[in-house]
Amino acid sequence: MASAKEIVFLPLGGVGEIGMNLALYGFGEGKKRKWLMVDCGVSFAGPDLPGIDLVFPDITFLEQEADNILGMVITHAHEDHYGAIAHLWPFLRVPVYATPFTAGLLEAKIESEPGAEEVPVTIVNQGDRIDIGPFNVEFVAMTHSIPEPCALAIRTEAGLVLHTGDWKIDPTPGVGKSIDLERLAELGREGVMALVCDSTNAIRNGKSPSEADVARELTEVMKKAKNRIAVTTFASNVARIKAIALAAKACDRDVVVVGRSMHRVIDVAGELGYLDGLPTFHDEEAFGYLPREKAVLLCTGSQGEPRAALSRIAAGDHRHIAFSQGDTVIFSSRTIPGNEKAVGAVLNNLADLGTHIVTDADALVHVSGHPRRGELEELYKLVQPKVVVPVHGEPLHLAAHADFARGMGVKEVVRARNGNMVRLNAGSAGVIKEVTSGLMVKDGDILDDPEVTGVKERRKLAYAGALVVSLVVNKAGELYGDPEMALMGLPDCDDDGEPMENIVAKAVVGAVVSIPKARRKDNDLIAEAARRAARAAVLDVWGKKTHCQVLVSRI
Repeated sequence: MASAKEIVFLPLGGVGEIGMNLALYGFGEGKKRKWLMVDCGVSFAGPDLPGIDLVFPDITFLEQEADNILGMVITHAHEDHYGAIAHLWPFLRVPVYATPFTAGLLEAKIESEPGAEEVPVTIVNQGDRIDIGPFNVEFVAMTHSIPEPCALAIRTEAGLVLHTGDWKIDPTPGVGKSIDLERLAELGREGVMALVCDSTNAIRNGKSPSEADVARELTEVMKKAKNRIAVTTFASNVARIKAIALAAKACDRDVVVVGRSMHRVIDVAGELGYLDGLPTFHDEEAFGYLPREKAVLLCTGSQGEPRAALSRIAAGDHRHIAFSQGDTVIFSSRTIPGNEKAVGAVLNNLADLGTHIVTDADALVHVSGHPRRGELEELYKLVQPKVVVPVHGEPLHLAAHADFARGMGVKEVVRARNGNMVRLNAGSAGVIKEVTSGLMVKDGDILDDPEVTGVKERRKLAYAGALVVSLVVNKAGELYGDPEMALMGLPDCDDDGEPMENIVAKAVVGAVVSIPKARRKDNDLIAEAARRAARAAVLDVWGKKTHCQVLVSRI
């Protein structure tokens, strides 16, 4: 039975997957329940969604509850936490709260999106505490691979819930504040009823190295390089950008920035003072006049994105920049699951050019922004939660985190998935309801369910091609001339060399002629008979069921 002092957690994205984070906290009961939205992230389409640009959580439930949603709070400015705002906010029009860096990147992103609507943002700072309806929200300083990450201490009459966002324990994060362990301990003493916590590295023991460790290693790697150096990293990692710039300075080199998203982040970070004291960054045109031993290229494309700077340079397709044998390319990043093939293609292109490649397998040139088990243990000891909900991870990570929480003595550990409404009240925590969840996609200028946009047909086309046959018949239903056809993605000939077009034409003509004349007045009947015959002919030759359409015109 719902209670007026019940608080629930409802993830619509980011649980059971890494990416597309969107969650709700609800307070109250029934139709009177008020909602606080946390994050609004995006994911990127894989080969199972051909032609799709971006993937979002299904917001059907949000639209149904739009009048009860009091605000949207953003924990940090990674794409999987804020990247969907420009696309989804116009459907919701709720107040948005974000730190200066997140707000700056959002504004820059919207300016670069043709036709995107301006999103008003209320600026909050790490350490601030604000009221949003029945929710008192405190923005607790954390550390992550981006400036200004926040955990949210959400207070209601039901108790205190700590939503960690993405985090790690890093005493030397490079830019911005360090994680506020003292404040987390104070929250623990106040009494944390429920902890909703990042699970990304819950399968890894120990503690993550610091950004300061990476900065030192980057300097050492650069000192050993004799020719041109290129470094690729996540554009949002301002601490890494700063470390690369300082390493370049220590090696008496200049930094050339290549890639729009890298420029965007540098502009926003520079305005907020995070890059004060660094040498000037150069545009890519400087590549042509800098001596080979003086250049450090800072490139987008660490995930093998086909139009990103590094991919184009490696493929010899960049208008200003080319690598030479003996240059060094440093991947100061990790490969996100699903991007292995794309990154591998870039690595192979770089190897063909004769470059020296350095990855995190060779040196400490990258460190994760998520907590390992040692850091999870430290947080648990500080906040001592009564209820734990593992989030931000694939099933393997969630299961490992759940086992870890039980091992830390937490009695109520709730395994949830997207669409599960979870009661967080200690003593009665658990999944209490299922709501609509799933995917929405951006397909060109259309935002809708993936199957509505034609993805299902595209999958078929990618596998077995398409065949379109045009027939012209007279009033008596007799064929007027030979069939016209277009074959797309089909073999040209069978094993004996006979053109596929001839094989299909014979089958279609035979099917039409076999229809009794009295029934040939039905265009639909002719089309279906011809379609079945054409498809069967292709299947007999090729062994695949091609997508087939027949158009019948009568004169």
